[in-house]
Amino acid sequence: MSQAISYGKITVLTLLFEKYMSEKLSTALSIAEKQISQMLVMQDAMNSRVSDTWRENGYEWYRAIWVECAEMLDHHGWKWWKHQEIDIAQVQLELVDIFHFGLSLRLMSGDNAELIASELSKELHQGTAESDFKIALENLASAAVTNKAFDAKALADCMSLMNMDLDELFRQYVGKNTLNFFRQDHGYKEGSYIKEWHGEEDNEVLAKLVTTLDTGAEDFQQQLYKALEEKYPA
Repeated sequence: MSQAISYGKITVLTLLFEKYMSEKLSTALSIAEKQISQMLVMQDAMNSRVSDTWRENGYEWYRAIWVECAEMLDHHGWKWWKHQEIDIAQVQLELVDIFHFGLSLRLMSGDNAELIASELSKELHQGTAESDFKIALENLASAAVTNKAFDAKALADCMSLMNMDLDELFRQYVGKNTLNFFRQDHGYKEGSYIKEWHGEEDNEVLAKLVTTLDTGAEDFQQQLYKALEEKYPA
């Protein structure tokens, strides 16, 4: 009898734990969908800033992904014949750039933004549990080269191995998106933009500015844009 009661307690505890984990996942996915939805809107706006007809222009977003993967591998290190240290901050920045291209590729699919956000939130939470960053990165590049697609699960693996969660991706994405708008407003497409600011690249200036501002503020983008204007050496 006591054994049956013990089994009953274990069953109840198991059910409660499963319910807790299910609710936790549901909450996480809901937050992720909101963040991704916001980033999709921002990406569409950025692409439209470059060209009003960006969806019809046939830009090779998939190519931008695999080229970025190759550049990222150098920041991570892959040469077995020499000492190399991982530049985590730079690798994370490259992952953010790839997410820009990945969002654009998904938007090009013709699916509505709600469906894209739902699918991406699930894929970014799943991953494939790949433990080797170089392999995860090759999976990401392979999908872009072979299928001209964005493999969000492979990106999730890369993020996890670089200690980067979705909140951090969102924070850095908003920052880089704002910088991209700033670049376009200051002659990036025409070739007159100044990329080195008083001995630092604009990406480095951005990284420092973001740490001084409240990323949760409703006017975070406006604050950051103003701060960039104050630092710009024009």
